[in-house]
Amino acid sequence: MPPAPRSAGRLRREAATLRAMIMLYCAHHHAPSRGAPCDECRDLLDYALRRLHACPFGAEKPVCSKCPVHCYSSRRRDQIRAVMRYAGPRMLKAHPWLALAHLWDRRRAAPAAPPTPSRASAADATLRPVRAAPPVADGRTRHDGWPASEPPT
Repeated sequence: MPPAPRSAGRLRREAATLRAMIMLYCAHHHAPSRGAPCDECRDLLDYALRRLHACPFGAEKPVCSKCPVHCYSSRRRDQIRAVMRYAGPRMLKAHPWLALAHLWDRRRAAPAAPPTPSRASAADATLRPVRAAPPVADGRTRHDGWPASEPPT
């Protein structure tokens, strides 16, 4: 098996940076038990990691502040902005290597537009097999592609 590209490690490091920042924020604002984030912060972390995985730039992803594509919903964007505003300055003390690596990554130029085809669309195709929807008796199909009599699985 060929070695993973060097930038794949960058995505793992960015995921670790997200986890560390959210844990710093949660520990101060929500006082979680036994080092695990509260439900709200866990939801935000899950959302952020899904967005990171689905990034159309893939391994060439710029830092979010320089990205031309805003993939977070406005509510989540406000939440992650509050987390980064609090945890960013504290990362140098709590996680110095992650903080320095993130500062180094900020020097990367942001691409103008996402590459095509999107990495996320290729991943989705492997996760959800596509089936042709059989027509309903009068030849029509439901809006989601399944016959009106059969619920989607």
